[in-house]
Amino acid sequence: MDLLVLFGPPAAGKMTVGRAICARTRYRLFHNHMTIEPLLGLFPFGSPPYARLTRSFREQILEECLQQGEFDLVFTYVWGLDLESDTAFVKRLADRVAAAGGTTRYAELACDLDERLARNRTAERLDHKRSKRDVAASEAGLLEWEGTVRMQSAPGELDGVLAPYVRVDNTALPADGAADAIIRSLGLPTV
Repeated sequence: MDLLVLFGPPAAGKMTVGRAICARTRYRLFHNHMTIEPLLGLFPFGSPPYARLTRSFREQILEECLQQGEFDLVFTYVWGLDLESDTAFVKRLADRVAAAGGTTRYAELACDLDERLARNRTAERLDHKRSKRDVAASEAGLLEWEGTVRMQSAPGELDGVLAPYVRVDNTALPADGAADAIIRSLGLPTV
């Protein structure tokens, strides 16, 4: 099994681009809200139990996918590039994939803030992410994160640090175009 870590800031289009990649490849989508939404009914976002359980669930799901070995996986993630715990988490995932004989690829979506604020209100996002339906609260959270966590690299910053890796600015690029650029750049096999 191969893993594609599709990362970027909130509302950059990770789930939508991930879907477009999966429609063209044998990858399956594991978007980050698949573990977020069930926990928010029990624990506040960012609380210690929430953080422990989301990481644990994600690692357990990856482990089960590795054991099945029948498909590749797109995992979407808001990676705080300046947070040691986030980097350690991604490294644990990549190490586990490598130990199972797979490869981890990295695709970063870069998108400007105004476009992300507009995308934060799209029907697809609100349909699949219950916690984003209070748009005012969601927007406030997005803006708070923007001021406290570095979620986008500078152009060229991660070249050679992550491999294989591609950075796609999808501010003005539709999901299909971003998916095609990622597939092409990373050499993902299409179906």
